[in-house]
Amino acid sequence: MVNRIITFLNKEFRGVNEAALLLGGFAFVSQLLGLVRDRTLAHIVGVGPTLDVYYAAFRIPDFLYLSIASLASITVLMPFLMEKINSGDNSIDKGKSFMNNVFSAYIIFMITISLLIAIFIPYIVHFIAPGFNAVQIHLLITTTRIMLLSPILIGLSNLIGTITQLFRNFLVFSLSPVFYNLGILTGVIFLYPRFGIFGLALGVIFGATMHFFIQVPTVFRHNLFPKFTWKINWHEILRVVKLSAPRTLTLSCNSLAFIFLVAMASNLKEGSISLFTFAYNLQSVPVGIIGISYSVAAFPMLVKSYSLKDMDNFISQIILAARQIIFWSLPVITLLIVLRAQIVRVILGSSTFTWFDTRLTAASVALFMISLVSQGLVLLFVRGYYAAGNTKKPLFINVSSSIMVVVFAQILIYIFRHSPYIFSQLETILRVKDVPGTIMLALPFAYALGSLLNFFLIWILFKKDFLHDKRINLMYCFIESLISALAMGVVTYIFLGVFSTIFDLDTGKGIFFQGFLSGIIGVASGILILIIFKNEELFALIHAFHNKFWRKRVIAPEQSDL
Repeated sequence: MVNRIITFLNKEFRGVNEAALLLGGFAFVSQLLGLVRDRTLAHIVGVGPTLDVYYAAFRIPDFLYLSIASLASITVLMPFLMEKINSGDNSIDKGKSFMNNVFSAYIIFMITISLLIAIFIPYIVHFIAPGFNAVQIHLLITTTRIMLLSPILIGLSNLIGTITQLFRNFLVFSLSPVFYNLGILTGVIFLYPRFGIFGLALGVIFGATMHFFIQVPTVFRHNLFPKFTWKINWHEILRVVKLSAPRTLTLSCNSLAFIFLVAMASNLKEGSISLFTFAYNLQSVPVGIIGISYSVAAFPMLVKSYSLKDMDNFISQIILAARQIIFWSLPVITLLIVLRAQIVRVILGSSTFTWFDTRLTAASVALFMISLVSQGLVLLFVRGYYAAGNTKKPLFINVSSSIMVVVFAQILIYIFRHSPYIFSQLETILRVKDVPGTIMLALPFAYALGSLLNFFLIWILFKKDFLHDKRINLMYCFIESLISALAMGVVTYIFLGVFSTIFDLDTGKGIFFQGFLSGIIGVASGILILIIFKNEELFALIHAFHNKFWRKRVIAPEQSDL
């Protein structure tokens, strides 16, 4: 039994669609646990100063991870490791030596930087949350110091994740975020009642530890688990840093932009950080399931195709993944916008999460959704550049977009404060006119605008650098998915009104069934439209499921399974 589990975890997934479905499935489980985590936080901790401190405490560790730990990320290390593994004689030894170098340099730098930040954090937190009072600042300092262990562990996990992805062991790689969320949930349920906010921080560390250790057995199996050494090949490390520095700066800009948004939120109504983070986490669910899954699944094939100079296959993999991202994203946008109040209320609603909180979070989710397709495609195109060893252009684009997110936020806050008519129209459209604290909607709106700008810039450059004059068939996929999504949205909206007279909307159960049944009928109408169009993506999906769950079942079982 144990051997079967180990064999299953170490299974290799060759096809991009198969790998993407697997990654998407586990991303869904991970995101579902993330939603359970947020629901538990909303219920047990509640929207307010404590939860604001908890979410603000993530900002420095996240920035540390993105600015230092990402220097040894999967997307950067994989081309180097693949080169070592495929180098011929003593390839495994060369791979091990390379991983030892990166591992040792990473440990030295991360621990040193973490200690320095822990010492100087009292001087830094005032920039993170300028609107916090003295008590919140004190809690923020201690909580941040505890959480500084998290980026070290998750960075190590992603470092060895290079090996699990290289050998296409996507299953064990996909389990890491699942266990991370389980660890955080443990902190919320069992440690917070006893240790307060510090228990929440300990839960994060527990989750990060499991994030790392779940991949360890698989890496040992490939005989590539890194060991610490003082004899570091700094020339090789400099090669990695030279390639990864632009990517790291790209991610750092995203994190810095988010820090600025959180700092702005700390000066708004109490609880604004919590509500903004809840909405961001909700919009991250489809981004993680769709955009990240397809871009991660395609990346090894992109690296291989580019290294072999097979540009036709490189482009075909990009187009295949892009079509799937568009196919899935547009219906999700429609459903999340139409069902936003039902989704937020079912997921987060409790006695401590008020109806005003629900409506404001739902409005924020709707604004985030504007950029869902853009976010997914940006993730894909950026990995296309990384596979080609070009990290400078994504850096230039992301720096520009991140700066504009902050600029957009400042402009929108100013407009909302000094142009009541414009702000009132937005409140009316999002149905939050009588809700206090709606000025925080400037933050998700700014993030969405920055994401759209990011997509248009990278798309222009990607076409110029890789596609040249080649025609790509994305427009038909976009139009078919858009028409299907619009039909889905209209039908769902109509049945929301129908079921509002049937179910008691003062109860969580009534809201759930109203949204669930309306959504199911809406999805059925969208699928019908796609069938009429003979949509390629839909029939490819049906074919993939047929092969995976039906055709393989008619094969005679092995004797060991009888």
